[in-house]
Amino acid sequence: MDIGLKENGLISHGTAASENDQEHDISKLLDKPPRPVKIERKRSFDERSLCSELSIGRALDFETHSPGGRSVFDTPGSFARHSFEPHLMVAEAWEALRRSLVFFNGQPVGTIAAYDHQSEEVLNYDQVFVRDFVPSALAFLMNGEPEIVKNFILKTIHLQGWEKKIDRFKLGAGAMPASFKVLHDPIRKSDSLVADFGESAIGRVAPVDSGFWWIILLRAYTKSTGDSSLAETPECQKGMKLILDLCLSEGFDTFPTLLCADGCSMIDRRMGVYGYPIEIQALFFMALRCALAMLNHDKEGEEFMERISKRLHALSYHMRSYFWLDFQQLNDIYQYKTEEYSHTAVNKFNVIPDSIPDWVFEFMPTRGGYFIGNVSPAKMDFRWFLLGNCVAILSSLATPEQSSAIMDLIEARWEELVGEMPLKITYPALENHEWRIVTGCDPKNTRWSYHNGGSWPVLLWFLTAACIKTGRPHIARRAVDMVERRLAGDSWPEYYDGKLGRYVGKQARKYQTWSIAGYLVAKMMLEDPTHLGLISLEEDKQMKPLTMRRSSSWSCTDQATLEEDVQAVTKLQRNDKGSKSKIRK
Repeated sequence: MDIGLKENGLISHGTAASENDQEHDISKLLDKPPRPVKIERKRSFDERSLCSELSIGRALDFETHSPGGRSVFDTPGSFARHSFEPHLMVAEAWEALRRSLVFFNGQPVGTIAAYDHQSEEVLNYDQVFVRDFVPSALAFLMNGEPEIVKNFILKTIHLQGWEKKIDRFKLGAGAMPASFKVLHDPIRKSDSLVADFGESAIGRVAPVDSGFWWIILLRAYTKSTGDSSLAETPECQKGMKLILDLCLSEGFDTFPTLLCADGCSMIDRRMGVYGYPIEIQALFFMALRCALAMLNHDKEGEEFMERISKRLHALSYHMRSYFWLDFQQLNDIYQYKTEEYSHTAVNKFNVIPDSIPDWVFEFMPTRGGYFIGNVSPAKMDFRWFLLGNCVAILSSLATPEQSSAIMDLIEARWEELVGEMPLKITYPALENHEWRIVTGCDPKNTRWSYHNGGSWPVLLWFLTAACIKTGRPHIARRAVDMVERRLAGDSWPEYYDGKLGRYVGKQARKYQTWSIAGYLVAKMMLEDPTHLGLISLEEDKQMKPLTMRRSSSWSCTDQATLEEDVQAVTKLQRNDKGSKSKIRK
């Protein structure tokens, strides 16, 4: 395999800009429609915007280059367009990523979870996971290799149509597999697939996030190639509608958020996220927005669009109002009264102030904020979850002010959330009696390990994308520099342990594919910020930002506007079946 480094480009230098200019430029960059890409030239998704917005004296705080070729982090690649020497890890990462490719009838259809031959137990790390493949897919798209991603999209939508049973219970038609494995028959010289919809998973929980990631990836493929024909196929249209029908179904829930079990997402073991975890709500929001842009404008498609629009307005209001926490809001919750009744209640979920954990008061900076982990009756999970907060930024579930506040929090609490190996999946860790009760004495999720406060290198690409969107690439560069000191030398482990992420995880697989791909995606986005458009959505101008009152970190609406917004959203929720009844005051 040729992994030589070629120098055949031009160097273009950007000038420094203020933070306001950075945010303004990014907004313009992503607000423009993408220019169709000619795959044979291996171009990025929107070079015209890059030239017009970044090349004239107000460039973002990162190097830019003249368009027309692959990303400089290629195999083989060109690094002359970048103003610094490439890190040796880049070539090693590409070699390791290609080694993880899985083939079906001679065609690449994904990447295995880990290529660790030193591990005695393979378990399911030799399978292609939907969520794990996302950073690999983004790396290939950024590198001008969309066919791998197209094959994966078609293969997983084919698996969606399979009958899905766990014991004697049948799953919804829209459920997507958590993973699949390719079985090679050397005698018949044929390949077959085996899919896992949760029946083999630890805890036997079906993945909720797989369907959302599939929609998000389909949109990234369309954005990268400029070719909407794949999304417009009957198979992909049907697949999207099945996923949407499953998650937009009406039931007894009074919240627009999605009720989920423990173990249904990246945190695939019991970690006390039952209810309405931030990761799923942010992915739900992003998938709805992506689907809204890709559904065909036929009768059925228009009906789904109407359902999606109503849900998006209600969901954004709910999340921005009740999941958001900053210094002022924490102080308000601290003074909550309980046993309130009627629509005039301030403490709408009857949260007992004494249930606020002590660590929150020290953790919360005076400037900054974040979306907490979970909100439900009498429950507020104040833990920090990086993935959900970054997806909230990328999907524009977070307002621009909230996005900046999340970045402020990361900078203010760098040692706790980043430490010596990016990045903490959740903070803080559950310990002692709380660990025993919440995790069920899970020996893998001991404090500061695995999902219980462990550090996951794959999260680097989420942070990098969020940093670029908010105009703070220096934060991402600092994290990338930390990764480059150890990750390859430690054989690309799955996760790190310890309060600072100093130690390789006690059960971490080596050559974990999404650790490798996450690093590559982060590097390529910093080198060419137009790649951000594959995974980022600009704020919907028609979705009026709705915010809590008395917040020190972001702008507020006045009381009259807030009451008007509440009535409008309530009306949308009650009219979801097409009812024209008016809301009683």
